[in-house]
Amino acid sequence: MMGQRLTVARALFLLFALLCAPGVQAEGHRVLVVMSYEVDYPWDIEVKEGIDSVLSGQAEIRYFYMNTKTDLAGSREKGKEAYALYREFNPDGIVAMDDNAQEDFVLPFIKDKEKLPVIFGGVNAEPEAYGYPTDQISGILDRFHISESISFAQQIAPGIRTVGFILKESPTAKLIDDQVEKEKAGYSAQVTGFHMVKTLAEALSAVNAMKGNTDLLFAAVLSGATDAEGNVLNEKQAVRAVIKAFGGPTITNLAQNVKNGALCAVVKTGQEQGSVTAEMLLKAFQGTPVKDMPVTRNRHGKRVINATVLKELGIKPNAAILRGADIVKTEP
Repeated sequence: MMGQRLTVARALFLLFALLCAPGVQAEGHRVLVVMSYEVDYPWDIEVKEGIDSVLSGQAEIRYFYMNTKTDLAGSREKGKEAYALYREFNPDGIVAMDDNAQEDFVLPFIKDKEKLPVIFGGVNAEPEAYGYPTDQISGILDRFHISESISFAQQIAPGIRTVGFILKESPTAKLIDDQVEKEKAGYSAQVTGFHMVKTLAEALSAVNAMKGNTDLLFAAVLSGATDAEGNVLNEKQAVRAVIKAFGGPTITNLAQNVKNGALCAVVKTGQEQGSVTAEMLLKAFQGTPVKDMPVTRNRHGKRVINATVLKELGIKPNAAILRGADIVKTEP
């Protein structure tokens, strides 16, 4: 009988020790992720994959989508809704993705008001624009691989000498414009114009104006443009319409937009942004002060080529250019 009591006591002790182990305690954390865009926006889908790859099983995660690609005017109200969810959920840490989440959620409700760790991702502005970093806030900046995409397109189609840009008018488009202004002197193609539009009609008009002097078109971030009936177009619909109207080589920002009909791109990935932000937040949960985590930026680029478009444009690139690239086809 005494031996049985000792065995039970040992078992209870081991169970208590296991429950108190750091790895088990980490699973009790709650994380609020505030996404600037829509649940079906390709970028946010990639970001979620990256976050889940790190925090799944480590924390309870709630996602909130601000829907600013299709309703930018509602961004402030969505920021208030995100804060209401924050108060209800009472998370241990926050991931805030892209610039709208900083402007309309973190800055008015969290920064200098709450003490929990906040990791930002997908930020196109310079961090100083938001007063980052702070003792509680750090994260990863987001920069498009524009120069690399231009050079990649020139390897595929060596006759490219000029490049134009077309995007839906938005805070993201303005920040990409700022990036182009800073970088364009170093581009291997001359920039012929940067157009920010509100409607599909404006986009097609700009495309027609560029056709005579533009060899390569950068078409991206077009979600939210409206058609002639006032319907809001998603990224796939808008990008495809612009690419079809241009009729020549195009580059873009995401692998999904290459599948939507662009010729090629050196793409940034939402998975990188998501996994880096999640890893930084996990370090904070494990005791690393946020102030000791420097602001970083995306580094990895992936080359993607659309084989369907190669055939349509009659381009036969050197086989060496295809090595190491992801080869995709235009999706239905």
